Amino acid sequence: MAEGQTTRRPTVYDVANEANVSIASVSFAFRRPDKLSDATRQRVLDAARRLGYAPSGAARGLARGRTGTLGLHAFDLLLERADPLAQPLSGMQSPPLDTGGVIPWDQTDDDVLSDPRAFPLYVDEVQRGFELECWALGRPVMLSSGSDADVSVADTVGRVDGLAIFPSPQTAPTLARHSLSIPIVLFSAAPADDAHHRVRVDNARGMRALVAHLVDEHAATDLAFVGRLEATDAVERRDAMITELEARGIRTRPEIVDATVRGQDDLVPQVRALIADGRMPQAFVCATDQNAFTLLDVLAAEGVRVPEDVIVTGFDGTLGSRLTSPPLTTVRQPMEAMGRAAARILAGAAGAPPAGGPFDVVFEPRVLVRESCGC
Repeated sequence: MAEGQTTRRPTVYDVANEANVSIASVSFAFRRPDKLSDATRQRVLDAARRLGYAPSGAARGLARGRTGTLGLHAFDLLLERADPLAQPLSGMQSPPLDTGGVIPWDQTDDDVLSDPRAFPLYVDEVQRGFELECWALGRPVMLSSGSDADVSVADTVGRVDGLAIFPSPQTAPTLARHSLSIPIVLFSAAPADDAHHRVRVDNARGMRALVAHLVDEHAATDLAFVGRLEATDAVERRDAMITELEARGIRTRPEIVDATVRGQDDLVPQVRALIADGRMPQAFVCATDQNAFTLLDVLAAEGVRVPEDVIVTGFDGTLGSRLTSPPLTTVRQPMEAMGRAAARILAGAAGAPPAGGPFDVVFEPRVLVRESCGC
């Protein structure tokens, strides 16, 4: 092969030409050998072997309306982290990445990317369970992400036999259009009148147990909720906190401390205002572990001690919750099991739903008591 020449993957047309048969005969040789004589099929297989041709599993699947592949789609697989390759690399005057050589590394980039709380997140652990179960079932996996629901979801649906998705408020219309063509599993979505399967956790049970611990073991009666009420999970957890407190005759704070996993701009002034006004709660109850990580950083920067000055709790039970200082009291979701359950539903390995409709698999969470609450 001449220098610089690239190889081209042989196609069905190449095999047909080599074997002096029609394209249909090549297809039959791999999919419907009963349609060909033994001699013709052998001629096709010999030609394919000489050319190094391998039939496309995706193409064969699409021809019969199935691909064998299961899809997992998320809109927040990646957070806004620093990308060390997004800007010109210091010390590199010209060579592009594909020319070889040693690429210098900026220590500041390394500090950002090596935060042990950044991975795995909730999505990562669910994805791991999904992939492990697909491997056990012998099913290929297609992972995808994207913020444009119409484009990214539709593109994925056309390539898979079933789709598991972390839904956002924008996905409902798009998913409704595809629910009749393939099975769809929603993670952490409240029940609704649709045909989608669901795999979720009992948020109310987990939050009630956490609040009961704070009240009974730590006499905490002034709790502030931290998070944004955009996702179903956050709403269910906030409502459950209020319900449990009111059942105990405890009034709740009307305001919500706004926190996101994408920065501290909203959180810092709110925490500073609570400190300045002498209105710090006894406990910050965070909607997610990620919210709690951000809050712990802010409190440490303001000189507020956890748990001596204020209790902080999370929800999810990610690996990072064990690595904070102090270790985070949180509510653990069985995330790997959730991913595995979704894969089994899509592969048809979960049997029939008890009521004959879509599956609604609800896992029980459990409280993990650690030092951030004073235990």
